[in-house]
Amino acid sequence: MALSVREYRARIKSTESMKKITRAMELIAASRIIKAQQRAQAAAPYARELTRAVSAVATYSNVDHALTVEPEDPKKAAVLIVTSDRGLAGAYSSSVIKEAERLVEKLKGEGKEVDLYTSGRKGEAYFKFRQREVVQAWTGFSDQPTYDVAAEIGATLIATFLADAEDSDSDVRDVDEVHVVYTRFRSMLSQEPTAVRLLPLEVVEGTEAPDKADLLPLYEFEPSPSEVLDSLLPRYVQSRIFFALLQAAASELAARQKAMKAATDNADELIKKYKRIANQARQAGITQEISEIVGGVNALADAQAGSE
Repeated sequence: MALSVREYRARIKSTESMKKITRAMELIAASRIIKAQQRAQAAAPYARELTRAVSAVATYSNVDHALTVEPEDPKKAAVLIVTSDRGLAGAYSSSVIKEAERLVEKLKGEGKEVDLYTSGRKGEAYFKFRQREVVQAWTGFSDQPTYDVAAEIGATLIATFLADAEDSDSDVRDVDEVHVVYTRFRSMLSQEPTAVRLLPLEVVEGTEAPDKADLLPLYEFEPSPSEVLDSLLPRYVQSRIFFALLQAAASELAARQKAMKAATDNADELIKKYKRIANQARQAGITQEISEIVGGVNALADAQAGSE
């Protein structure tokens, strides 16, 4: 029985050590999430105004740009999946991967081939384990993304989208659509996996286009609408990707804080349980020892009485 008590004491000690780790990770995530929220909020006005500008040029000019023209018969799509680099964030990465799988099945059901791009080690590892090709992966920045990374991702996806569009001998593009799957940060308790079509241009700020009378006085297209689109659209794509990365970073930290808090609470419950069982085992051992002593005394007294 004493051996069992020692085992429970060892479990209590190891659980207390694990609790310290999960508590520290919870506090780290809590300290970082405020900054992540502030970065996402700070990026929102720029993304919103850039969307308004692009919407104005794309909607109220007669320019057909390669990034805005809808293909007649799309055959291939690229999907960028934004996951985390590290685990211990609950169902954060698995939720966005499930949303991506639903999108892939939908695109394949429409007769389109799908090229996969990933941001974060979890997404890359998921598809690699299943022996599914990932065209390109970006890792090492999931909880602290930078605009340089977003610009690199955006440039890669735009180049893929326009791979054959500039070829005068062919009207077939290598990729006809570009989609992004990420986790939208709603609140500390709610993060929503979201799929957005990025290219051809799909304005995602609001459900209705701004009124023409509101837009035309605000913008003058110089030197020409075509050149304005050439300059704005790559920035628009990069800003949307950067905004998605910032939203995903805030969501990852919120999910990690929630997961680590749950782990800390579970550790507390385990410690209480082990202490209770250890006390019961110790009391049972003491009771058994007392019973053995009393039994021995009685046996000794009976033996003495019999000898007399």
